[in-house]
Amino acid sequence: MENTKSVFVSTLVLIPILVILIVYIWSVVWAYNDAERRGKSGCLVALLVFLLTWPMGLIIWLIFRPENRNPDGT
Repeated sequence: MENTKSVFVSTLVLIPILVILIVYIWSVVWAYNDAERRGKSGCLVALLVFLLTWPMGLIIWLIFRPENRNPDGT
């Protein structure tokens, strides 16, 4: 009984951590792709989002990102 309770509590702690980690990695990848689409260095933007305290790096990129290079948004 005690072992089952411990596994349940561990699972409840692990799931939110995994969700946050997945969102964190997704935001870095998205920022990289968005910067490349807009003609900026994707590596530098991804590094900015990765190194600054998340989500501040992502917010900074969203504020200061340039306009799309192509008028159709691709």
